[in-house]
Formats: sequence, structure tokens, C-alpha cells
Amino acid sequence: MNNMNQVLIIVGDGTETVDTLYPYYRLQEDNFVPVVAGPERKRYHMVLHEVPANWEVTREFEGYTIQAAIAFRDIRPEEYLGIFFSGGRAPEYLRYNADLLRITRHFFEANKPIASVCHGVEIPACAGVLKGRRMATVPKCQFDLEVVGGIFVNQPCVVDGNLVSGRTYHDHGHYMGKWIQLLKEAQARMAEPALKPQAACPA
Repeated sequence: MNNMNQVLIIVGDGTETVDTLYPYYRLQEDNFVPVVAGPERKRYHMVLHEVPANWEVTREFEGYTIQAAIAFRDIRPEEYLGIFFSGGRAPEYLRYNADLLRITRHFFEANKPIASVCHGVEIPACAGVLKGRRMATVPKCQFDLEVVGGIFVNQPCVVDGNLVSGRTYHDHGHYMGKWIQLLKEAQARMAEPALKPQAACPA
């Protein structure tokens, strides 16, 4: 796999449709290859989430389906440039997948470009990598972030080093460009030729 342009998108049944498809196609616009990953290599059912004007909770509708190209257990994270944690209900159970937690920790430890929206925060929170990190997330997940030492910021785009985040799909137009820029910068660094050692001075 060419790790200079492949980017993981984490999904499962109950993944939010707009949360997932916007970055999927946005990555392609800048010549990155989105690689959809799930617990198994199969097709997953996505959902649409909306809070109607007269409701206090999220209403859920059936969305499109999406095919996962690879299962979490088969991922070698060092072969990927970045990772995106989509929202919806999927992170509520994906966060207990040991392979996904292993993958998540790699991207934080390697300082690679990471993006998260809505409930996506639940995965890195469970991986124990958010202490002291500033993030946007849907307000109902503020506790999930703060209980592990993260800092909740109620803004449409929060950039904390290699970590870019938004609250819901309504924020895609604010934070996605920042993440794409980090991916481009990381790609450029990887493309730089290694510095050749200088020849010793003649005696």
C-alpha cells in the first residue's frame, strides 16, 4: 500500500451518512485515497441523524450503505497517512474493538493527521489518547471527552496540533479543509528525499 496517499475512514453499522460521505469524497478531490475500514470487510448500514425543531433528542433515519475495504484486524497503521473518525452511533460500540484502539494509538503517537466529528470522539477517548487535547464534538459527548482529561471546545473547527475536529456534519465546511491541509503537509514531508551525508573534508 502507498502510505503517501491512503487515508482511513472508520465506520460501522450506525455510522452517520453525511459524516462519512463528505470526507470520503473530499479526500478524493485532493487525490487522496479513502480506505473505509470496519470490524469486518463487509457492507455497513449508515444512518441519517437530525434533531427536529420540536424534538430534544436525535431522530434517526435509514441512510445509504458503504463497503469496508479492510477489517480493523488486518490494518497496518504505519501504511496510512491519516485517519478519520466518523460520527453516528457506531463509535459507541467500535470503541471496544481492541484492534481499532491499537490503530488509534498509532496515529496519535506518530503525530499523523487525525480528524473527528460528532460521536467519533468516543474512539480516541476510549484509547486513552485525549488527555490535555482540545476538541470539538457534539455537546452530548462533552462528558466522554472530559472524563478522560480532554478539553471540550464548542466551536465548528478546533485544531490541536495533528488533531482536527468538528461538532457535527454542519461543521464539515469549517474543519475539513484544515485536516486536508495537514494531510498535504504530511505527504510533502514524506516525499522529501533523505538528506545525503556530506563528504568528509579532504585532509
